[in-house]
Amino acid sequence: MKKNIIIIISLLIAYLSGQYLINTGIIDSYLQLNIFLIGINIILAVSLNLITGFTGQFSLGHAAFMSIGAYTSAILTAKMGLPFIVALIASGIVSAIAGVLIGIPTLRLKGDYLAIATLGFGEIVRILALNTDYIGGAIGFNDIPQYTNWTYVFIMTVVTVLVIRYFLNSFHGRACIAIREDEIAAEAMGVNLTLYKVFAFAIGAFFAGIAGSLYANYFYFIKPDSFGFMKSVDIVVTVVFGGMGSILGSIVGAIALSVISLFLQNIPELRMVIYSIILFLVMVYRPTGLVGKKDKEGKYFKGLRKEDFQHVSAKGN
Repeated sequence: MKKNIIIIISLLIAYLSGQYLINTGIIDSYLQLNIFLIGINIILAVSLNLITGFTGQFSLGHAAFMSIGAYTSAILTAKMGLPFIVALIASGIVSAIAGVLIGIPTLRLKGDYLAIATLGFGEIVRILALNTDYIGGAIGFNDIPQYTNWTYVFIMTVVTVLVIRYFLNSFHGRACIAIREDEIAAEAMGVNLTLYKVFAFAIGAFFAGIAGSLYANYFYFIKPDSFGFMKSVDIVVTVVFGGMGSILGSIVGAIALSVISLFLQNIPELRMVIYSIILFLVMVYRPTGLVGKKDKEGKYFKGLRKEDFQHVSAKGN
């Protein structure tokens, strides 16, 4: 209880401090932009880590869910005039539904096959956006209302971290981690592999959609190429850089890479070279990431009972 109170007070102080610095102009628009991007990147990294780091399903299509959320929010706010909070929630729901629809057929695949399938899904979403005039096509979707502010970014970043942390601490979360460690053993315990993989995929997609909504309603303008393959790679790199299977690692990775990119913007001719060298050195000397530390195999099977999963298991898994 005492720990929770300290966390709540710390978050409240962080929020009020940020709001004060923005209102007084100490944090200018450029710095505010980068802070917002850090928040969005944290949401993306933590949500992908649930899928890849904790459940062990390698996805290269996370940017597609961000794209779905971004375009959903843009349509609802710019074309239909709905309140941003409605668009924000709807963006997450639509992305989660897309996650379920793509997850059911693809999550039976493993390894490289799953990566290729999710990569293909990402390209399908991008090409559909390119060829749909209603959302601007290749020209892009402009005149999106700027509703995203410090309050929305802060709250949604905190909510993402807390919800995924709570999920992982539940027996449902332990089931996902058990799948990552050993699918055969997890199935023997009664874990419905497909159900929990799709469940994790849907949660990750939901928060990626939220990130897309925040992005669209801050930058006024979005285009399909903003959510292409390289964006998915950037999210994967953030997760690996911070540490697979570590929420703190995703947060640290998102902050570190965003700050590195910020400082390297003044030397564009060397930016990608230095950026790549930093990533290489981290992977060589910290192969588990800045914070990541591989969990002991079998740790998450403790406390799992077969009867816990009987009400959610299905025959023919």
